[in-house]
Amino acid sequence: MTRRDMFAIPAALAVGAGDAVADAIPYEAAAEDFGADFRIGICSYTFREFQRKMAIDMMKQLSAGYVSVKDVHLAYSLTPEELVKAAGEFRKAGLTIVSAGNTDLKVDDPAVLRRYFQYARDCGIPMLVTAPTHQTLPAIEKLAKEFDIRVAIHTHGPEDPNFPVPKVVLDAVRGMDARMGMCLDVGHSMRGGADVVQEIANAGPRLFDMHMKDLTNGRDKDSQCQVGDGVMPVVAIFKQLRKVGYRGCVNLEYEINSENPLPGAQHSIGYLKGVLAGLAG
Repeated sequence: MTRRDMFAIPAALAVGAGDAVADAIPYEAAAEDFGADFRIGICSYTFREFQRKMAIDMMKQLSAGYVSVKDVHLAYSLTPEELVKAAGEFRKAGLTIVSAGNTDLKVDDPAVLRRYFQYARDCGIPMLVTAPTHQTLPAIEKLAKEFDIRVAIHTHGPEDPNFPVPKVVLDAVRGMDARMGMCLDVGHSMRGGADVVQEIANAGPRLFDMHMKDLTNGRDKDSQCQVGDGVMPVVAIFKQLRKVGYRGCVNLEYEINSENPLPGAQHSIGYLKGVLAGLAG
């Protein structure tokens, strides 16, 4: 559904609603009315140019209570005590940390990989969104079981030689522990030629996390835009998530306008909430 399609849903969701919709719509209630168990969140990578306190303040303005935290806001180098304190800043702001990443797990050394799982444990984070290799997966699976932390392999598009599209991820984790799954980045996956709606069905319970973005050209990385202004089939995605019983988050990852991302992020979150409300209505 593009911006022009919004005329088909209630007047409160009309074109230009943007940040007003982000503040006005109780999207948890809308999700429940729609029969959905998933929630809308934000990737802190959206605010990568800003220090943690400022990033948290901007995420609060989005009224999205769930966050996938990038290490720029919760550094791997912090001590366990510092991690507890830093993670607490998000929680005090009303933000639930649902995952950490994207985390590069390409080093073929179990001791190095272990540090990332210790990091997640110390922060109280239940899931790592990861960029591994096929070679590191067996060691990662062992650590996922040992620490009882889920691993969501991120789809990175045609530039990634390891896990470009959902099919490659799903083939790799087939037969692995149930804690091994996928983070579906809809933008990168679309650029890789994947049907993102169908891939949600293909993934089933292996779909742990989602990164939401939009493109004006489904094959062009540089065509990213505000969600709702491009070709991403958000309505069909939400309907499919409901159909498969997805219980994770749809986390906005707004990668453009990094020096001033808040207006575009507000518009995008507002659009996502508006679609949920429109479907519930």
